[in-house]
Amino acid sequence: MKHVPERPLDRLTSIKVKLGGLIVGAVGVTVFVFWFGVRIAHLWPSVAGVIAAVIALVLIRYLARGMTTPLREMAEATQAMARGDYTIRITDTANDEVGRLARAFNRMAAELAETDRVRRDLVANVSHELRTPLAALQVTLENLIDGVARADPETLGTMLNQVERLGRLVTQLLDLSRLEAGTVPLDRQDFEVAPVLAHAVREQKLHAPGVEIDISVDELHLAADGDPERVHQVVANLLENAVRHSPAGGAVEVRARRSEHGVTIEVIDEGPGIPEPEASRIFERFYRADSARATSDGGAGLGLAIARWIVDLHGGEIHPERREPHGCRMVVTLPGARY
Repeated sequence: MKHVPERPLDRLTSIKVKLGGLIVGAVGVTVFVFWFGVRIAHLWPSVAGVIAAVIALVLIRYLARGMTTPLREMAEATQAMARGDYTIRITDTANDEVGRLARAFNRMAAELAETDRVRRDLVANVSHELRTPLAALQVTLENLIDGVARADPETLGTMLNQVERLGRLVTQLLDLSRLEAGTVPLDRQDFEVAPVLAHAVREQKLHAPGVEIDISVDELHLAADGDPERVHQVVANLLENAVRHSPAGGAVEVRARRSEHGVTIEVIDEGPGIPEPEASRIFERFYRADSARATSDGGAGLGLAIARWIVDLHGGEIHPERREPHGCRMVVTLPGARY
């Protein structure tokens, strides 16, 4: 929005005061001009009255135009938004109710623009993620129908992998949409952390037999306050990421300990780590710190976004840390048990 100089009445903080001042000023100018015209300029009273009225109308138009400019701009901006243009901003130099409304309108326009950008990115990313496994399935099925390939276990296994990838993507999208809409109720309770971690590790070992996963819990009955099913989902997503980025024969550690703010869970891998400039973006939907590798391994860039939403619902915190000499440490803090 271009710079707009301050208008005469912008410093007043109430529209009522502005209107009162406008009326008083118009009446004062009318009386003064009429008196000057009759007593000093010796004009006919009718002529002096017309001149005073014209000058008063010009003054009112000048001052009122500055008061109503944001309202006219809002009407134009609303029409532009209806056409999908969220770039227009309102003049907000006034300090009264209209100025505050203009500033609120500008904030709303900025939020709508960001929402529209996220929507367009989401559609583009979902289309891309769905196209890849669908294209692979189509090619394989066409080869089977044309007799180019045989329906051997290897071919069928490839098709099954693509179907599973589609299923994971759809499930993650549904989870994320429900979390963002706040329609996922949490079954909060005090639960022991160790069994939840063990369950997630057992599941991950079935899909990654080449990576060693170790569990370490500081206390035998370490307990947290939260939904154990959703916490399991967080740990499972973190483990999947850690295993995906770990080298063959590498090791992943899952640790849990009591901390000052509750219970801290760490998932540590031996991968390349997360570059510092990208650390703040890894929880964005469809964002990949290592896009080429994640795509080839079937990652859609949704696991960390879902993990962040779940942790936020618990009132906890999740963030990455650099592990030396290489690797990544994902740290999750959850509220401790209430008993």
